[in-house]
Amino acid sequence: MTAASRAERTGKPRLLYVEDEQEIAEIVIEMLEDDYEIDRADSGETALRRALGERYDVLLVDRRLPGMSGVEFLTAVRTARISTPALMLTALGAVEDRVSGLDGGADDYLVKPFDFAELLARLRALRRNRSAGERREIGAWVFTPQAQALYGPAEGRVSLTRAETDLLELLTSSPEHVFSRNEILASVFPGGSGATVDTYVHYVRRKSSPEIIETVRARGYRAGQPT
Repeated sequence: MTAASRAERTGKPRLLYVEDEQEIAEIVIEMLEDDYEIDRADSGETALRRALGERYDVLLVDRRLPGMSGVEFLTAVRTARISTPALMLTALGAVEDRVSGLDGGADDYLVKPFDFAELLARLRALRRNRSAGERREIGAWVFTPQAQALYGPAEGRVSLTRAETDLLELLTSSPEHVFSRNEILASVFPGGSGATVDTYVHYVRRKSSPEIIETVRARGYRAGQPT
């Protein structure tokens, strides 16, 4: 069972954990699994593929990784306009190391060794701060996931259902990415069909505008692009 389907069943937030050392990963996962549905990647390259194709509530990233480093991974994530909050873990505690990690895309920084209570508190704070003021632009519209609403240039506030919100939240988590129907089903509508995806795309368009979700022929859907 994937983290996406587990999250759908349990209601827990999804966390992508990027750590190449197996023993450390097992300990951290054991401490976090009561609060999060966790996907683990053991390299920056694997993590980037997951971050581009799936929706997560928070990223937990080790700085030193084989190949693509944690900083390089987060820089690529931010370049793809993915705003998922990220906490970087590192043994490097010098000021210049913290600065480079934050400049690379981390929202917070925790130096090893750390207390697990502090790790949990920092993850909660990242998610709380994101929820408090998050707004995403989709063309001429503004999407606020926490309020389950769209705000149009002329229409004012448009209320969304939970499923419609989840669909837009996925598409806007990586605006340049074209999500296939299978990707959308796995993240938003487990157990549904391609027709389910098409139906909810129609619902969102009908409430707002046809351009808010773009159809990419033979590939799937993505968030509407600014004109």
